[in-house]
Amino acid sequence: MLAFAVVVIGSYLLGSIPFGYLAGRIAGIDIRKRGSGNVGATNVIRTLGKGYGYPVFVADFLKGFGAVKMSMLIAMRVQPEWNSSEMFGILAAISSVLGHSFPVWLRFKGGKGVATSAGALFALAPVAALVGAAVWILTFALPVIILITTWLRQTAGKSLFYSSVCLAAVVIWRHRSNLSRLVRGTEARFTRK
Repeated sequence: MLAFAVVVIGSYLLGSIPFGYLAGRIAGIDIRKRGSGNVGATNVIRTLGKGYGYPVFVADFLKGFGAVKMSMLIAMRVQPEWNSSEMFGILAAISSVLGHSFPVWLRFKGGKGVATSAGALFALAPVAALVGAAVWILTFALPVIILITTWLRQTAGKSLFYSSVCLAAVVIWRHRSNLSRLVRGTEARFTRK
């Protein structure tokens, strides 16, 4: 039971380190008052540029990855009653993402958890995480690829094209608040700095 508490609390605390906020402070701003208003790597990239944003992404990724790996090591040492270091890894993944999204240090207003989730998933299931990353990238590129290939082959690929547009639309819909801020000009674009 003690190992369980150590994993959950330790992973939450590791996940709650607000690297985006700290990067903003180093740059002399409060990142929560710029762009989308959260402390995630995307907002840091848009607001402060790649020089700040990429290290924040890596640090946020490593929070999830490190929490999972450390918890699995703890589980191997204490041999939990359900005999699964993977279960400890899953608890650490969830706890680290919750820490990133709801950090106690920032009144529970953190990032969206994408980089931390990615790190945790890469630690738990690296092959599945790579496939997921490829699918995520293809979600945006798929409609264009299908349009080009069906046009070149001159086949009746309209239904495939429209279905791929629908899939991309779902992803875009989930990011509607970010896009709305971009349209209003209240969220900086990636091209800044």
